[in-house]
Amino acid sequence: MRLVVLSDTHGQHDKIRAIPEGDILVHAGDFMNSGIDLLEIISFNRWLGQQPFRHRVVCAGNHDKYFESDPATARGLLTNCQYLENSEITIEGVRLWGSPYTPEFFNWAFMYPRGTAATRYWDSIPKDLDVLITHGPPLGILDQTAPNMVHLGCAELLDAVRNKRPKVHIFGHIHGGAGEVERDGIRFVNAAFLNERYEPSHPAGKIRVIDI
Repeated sequence: MRLVVLSDTHGQHDKIRAIPEGDILVHAGDFMNSGIDLLEIISFNRWLGQQPFRHRVVCAGNHDKYFESDPATARGLLTNCQYLENSEITIEGVRLWGSPYTPEFFNWAFMYPRGTAATRYWDSIPKDLDVLITHGPPLGILDQTAPNMVHLGCAELLDAVRNKRPKVHIFGHIHGGAGEVERDGIRFVNAAFLNERYEPSHPAGKIRVIDI
């Protein structure tokens, strides 16, 4: 099973010129930019429907405010994918679980104060997952806006990943951390499409492929 993964397109999905072939398209959140315009969801949903994948899986991110403020309306417009919000799906034997939550950062959506408040979300991550999708990164892994900058990931999420041990952990949120790394047998992928200047260029701009 081939997964094609990306995150943090911020309304610029129509600028993506070529997507690798695969079985499941995964988007790890921040497909909206302002987060309050329904037309952003309609445009993203149209784009999803144009992509030649058997399956499409999406979770929200902190910019996807409508999915927190009016979830019924927002989800109703996202018809061309499976939407995950602290929930899971199994596709052709591949088990995926996704969550939009990240540590507090200004007045965005799906946020929790740093510390033990995070465990209410990460305790619910199932074991034996093939693919964990969270919008934000774990602490210390692909979570810097630039080299030598502060690590912005979540410590409690890192603990949960070490305990639950998914095969792959996909996320975004910190654009400057885009890339891949393997730690302790787990493949970590920051799939951010835009860089910190909201441009599809290094270290972002690469659509990543994962074989499960």
